Amino acid sequence: MSHPFSRRDFLAGTGALAGASLLTLHSPLAQALTLPKSPVTLNVVDAAGNLALTRPIFDDFQAQHKDLVSRFTFSNAPAPQLPTKVQAQQRAKRVDIDMVIIGPDAMSEGLQSDIWVNIADLPSNGLPDLKSVYLEPAWRMQQLTKGRGVTVTYYPSGPLLEYLPEQVPTVPQTAEELLAWAKQNPKKFIYARPANSGPGRTFLMGLPYLLGDRDPHDPMKGWDKTWAYLKELNQYIEYYPSGTSALMRELGSGARAMTVTTTGWDINPRALGIVPAGAKVGKFKNFHWVCDAHYFAIPKGVSDEKIAVLLEFIKFSLSPKQQAYTYDEGYFYPGPAVKDVTLSMAPKKSQDVIAQYGRPEYADWIANNPIDLPLEPRALVAAFHRWDQEVASSK
Repeated sequence: MSHPFSRRDFLAGTGALAGASLLTLHSPLAQALTLPKSPVTLNVVDAAGNLALTRPIFDDFQAQHKDLVSRFTFSNAPAPQLPTKVQAQQRAKRVDIDMVIIGPDAMSEGLQSDIWVNIADLPSNGLPDLKSVYLEPAWRMQQLTKGRGVTVTYYPSGPLLEYLPEQVPTVPQTAEELLAWAKQNPKKFIYARPANSGPGRTFLMGLPYLLGDRDPHDPMKGWDKTWAYLKELNQYIEYYPSGTSALMRELGSGARAMTVTTTGWDINPRALGIVPAGAKVGKFKNFHWVCDAHYFAIPKGVSDEKIAVLLEFIKFSLSPKQQAYTYDEGYFYPGPAVKDVTLSMAPKKSQDVIAQYGRPEYADWIANNPIDLPLEPRALVAAFHRWDQEVASSK
């Protein structure tokens, strides 16, 4: 498994590609796709930290389809830079990235630049009816792709509170109680800079629901209560770590007593021994989950033969047996995007980790609290900039 703290940066990439430059790329849309006569090598770039969850799926596919794939090669790229890298290859008409694994950030930037293959429009793509196989929130995340990607993993995320019970006898249950606790216990509450932290940005996006702000999807005009709250909370926070890994080490050492977290960031660091196994998690009253997902996408310019193989792989990845791998060690808990994939179907190692470090209450919390989509990436970037300038500039 990849190290869990190689979580991707959520900043959207920059740059745009003129539509005319893509018109000259070879397009598979005009003809039915046919599989290659000999196995191909497929180059995959992970900009989401997703291979921690899905690498066994790639291995299984290659083992079972040696006639289609000679090997997969894997590399990593920061999410903000990946769309620009793909565009450069497309301009040069030398696309050597066959598939990318991305989150909503790079997906959105790629939609703006029109660099992803429209998988939904491919003739006889062979994929199942996605709406019928996906969990309902995963289907909503899928709709964000406009057919230019396929959701492979999903989780409700957060925001949740993680705390050391010996330092926090009674966990806050509202945003107001959290603020009062931070005031009474200065420097003991901490969260990481949202632009560099999944839990940090989930907390940022979740607060408008907790505070009853006018428009939770408009950080510039609809978050008056949220910005005022964060500025007041800032008085009692010593500093903001640049990433979640540093934050979890501080919690694990006892230097801080409480932080914000997500399901995956709760389970996985405790399983790795970075945070004490006895750390607890609490939820806010009447909170909204802000969910997240990872996608498979294919850059325009990939050959028809390779696209045909990739479609077979994507279909394979959505089968219940393969989806069960995504429970992993709680990294993106639960993980599966499709319905009816239970923990009992996962490898024994995953079952053991979740049995020891999972939270039985998560099933109830997921079933009985609203699950909302994250901010549209451009709005999220605006929220990041405003947080940097107005909340944390004095730190």
